Amino acid sequence: MRTLLLAALWAHLVPSVLLVGGFVMLLLAGAPRDTAARRWDDGVVAVARVLVPITIGAGIFWLLVRTAVFENRAHAALEPRAIAHAMLDTWPGLVWLARHGLLIVLGAFLAMRADGSDRRNWIAVRAEAFGLATVALALTSLSSHAAAVTPRATAAVLVDAIHLVATGVWVGALGALALLLRAARRADDPDAVSYAVRGAHRFSHAALVAMLLLIATGVMNARAQVETLPALMGTTHGRLLLAKLAVLVPILALAIVNRRRVLPALATPNALSRLAAFVTLEFVLALVLIAFAAGMTLTTPARHAEPLWPFSFRLSPEILTEIPGTRWRALLGSQLAVVGAVALLASRLVRRRRVPLLVAALVLVAVGAGVGLAPLVVDAYPTSYRRPPLTYHATSIAAGMTVYRQRCAECHDATRAAMTPASVSSPNATPVSERLRAADGLAGARAAPDLLGARTSRHHAGELFWLVSHGIAEHGMPAFANVLGEARRWDVINFIRARAAADEAKSIGRAIEPGRARLIAPDFTIAVGPLAPGALRDYRGRRMVLLVLYTFPGSRARMAELARGYDVLSIIGVEVIGVPKHVSADPIGELGASPPVLFPVVTDGAAAIVATYGIFASGSHAELLIDRQGYVRAIWNDDTGRVQPEAEKLNEEKSPPPFPDDHVH
Repeated sequence: MRTLLLAALWAHLVPSVLLVGGFVMLLLAGAPRDTAARRWDDGVVAVARVLVPITIGAGIFWLLVRTAVFENRAHAALEPRAIAHAMLDTWPGLVWLARHGLLIVLGAFLAMRADGSDRRNWIAVRAEAFGLATVALALTSLSSHAAAVTPRATAAVLVDAIHLVATGVWVGALGALALLLRAARRADDPDAVSYAVRGAHRFSHAALVAMLLLIATGVMNARAQVETLPALMGTTHGRLLLAKLAVLVPILALAIVNRRRVLPALATPNALSRLAAFVTLEFVLALVLIAFAAGMTLTTPARHAEPLWPFSFRLSPEILTEIPGTRWRALLGSQLAVVGAVALLASRLVRRRRVPLLVAALVLVAVGAGVGLAPLVVDAYPTSYRRPPLTYHATSIAAGMTVYRQRCAECHDATRAAMTPASVSSPNATPVSERLRAADGLAGARAAPDLLGARTSRHHAGELFWLVSHGIAEHGMPAFANVLGEARRWDVINFIRARAAADEAKSIGRAIEPGRARLIAPDFTIAVGPLAPGALRDYRGRRMVLLVLYTFPGSRARMAELARGYDVLSIIGVEVIGVPKHVSADPIGELGASPPVLFPVVTDGAAAIVATYGIFASGSHAELLIDRQGYVRAIWNDDTGRVQPEAEKLNEEKSPPPFPDDHVH
């Protein structure tokens, strides 16, 4: 079904592009004066009359196939009710109606065969046909991936529409230009040749502008739909874009040759034939390019798809901070590459000894890349850039903590492993830990790397997921894919990330440090009695949150103080959320009626919140001030500080950080 949809879309886009480009070429060439030119002009219009019903027919076929895909039933393509639903009750269907309405108007206009003997009438007829075809093509953007871009969908649609129209101006005119050049060659008439040469030169200027627009809008589209290198290399959408670029390279090469070599020599008949052949080849390649573009519209945008990294390595700039010895190599390599790049530019400016200089420049760039990049190469896996399906949530972190203690701590907890010499067998030792100790040959040291340190947080979450799932056989680490479900494995990784972030928490004090938001506050569910549950992230962009982890009876005085000052805190934008660290059957009731507690107190799910935030703040009573973006900015352990002045500092912060991602990476 996908193949049929692709074929229908390609068969619809190609004539749409040809309609735009055909009338562009007619306007560029100008009103014909000789017999051969008039014959070509009439031929292009006649082809347009045929292309309109082909475009409409392909569009109808696309609608039928899309209905079957939308309904997930092949028979739906023949059901009037399903077709009407897809056409009238969906946004792509409404756009389809608008586009095909314009195409019907265009077809009726061309069927009228308006008189074009007068030059003004000729221009008006061709310009109106061009306008109808262009608007019909541009409307495609309203139902493309660009329409789903947030929050700037209008700008994305406009960019995509310009991209489509530029494609029509360039690709569509190639076919008409090839016909013009061949007609002039056959006519063997100086006036016909002069007309074709003038049209070719005008097209060259228009195509240059169209190509610049294509490149600029293509880059913008790629930034919106692809965004990252892993998405480009590891998704179907990204690989189709790479294939599209691979086809574009020879097209650009042909265009450069035509513009710089062939066009200046068009006075000779052989040059006309050569240009016609090159333009025809460029046109055929462009049709292949449209096929890849159509495939991209039928795939999930790369930024929303899960990338599968195709290489066994990746570059890790973090190594520069972990291994100081690599810095000088990176610096040396970068300088060699810069010198090579300068020499490469110089080779274009000099005439004498250009080839030796060019070779030397390429060697310097290659050596510089090898010297500078080699230390940064690390192992990578298919899931290295996978986006975790589970959010960075307290429930997931708490569950991961439990799994880690049961499955991982025996080998990977630095404190426990260091306390167990290799010569002493722990009564709870597992065969896995014994194998790791034997493989590493350690005595009195940890058997496996500590996964809870800051260094582990520099590895991608997808890499940790791959290692947890598939193990490391050469080091005795078993695979957990068949032992733990996928969700549990991601829970472990969320816990590892949270535990590694504890180092950041150590540097967060009682006072706000302006401009230093670095500790992401894990999300959690706020369940208060019979009320509908909310979430911490619901406060983003609206209010700060003072998270209070308290224990009775030690925290009674502080909770009463917060209850009395809640109205002031609320006015300056602070919401207080109380979470009992102790087991209580009635957390709200034990706070008492005086002073009244008007802020939410979690009654269900407190254990997960306490376990998660206990990683960042210890003690029987702890308070964490979370800013409006979702970062922990101040921490009070056991002792309590003045919340109001710190909250006012956050209110005065002029450049707040961006909202954090809800998934660890």
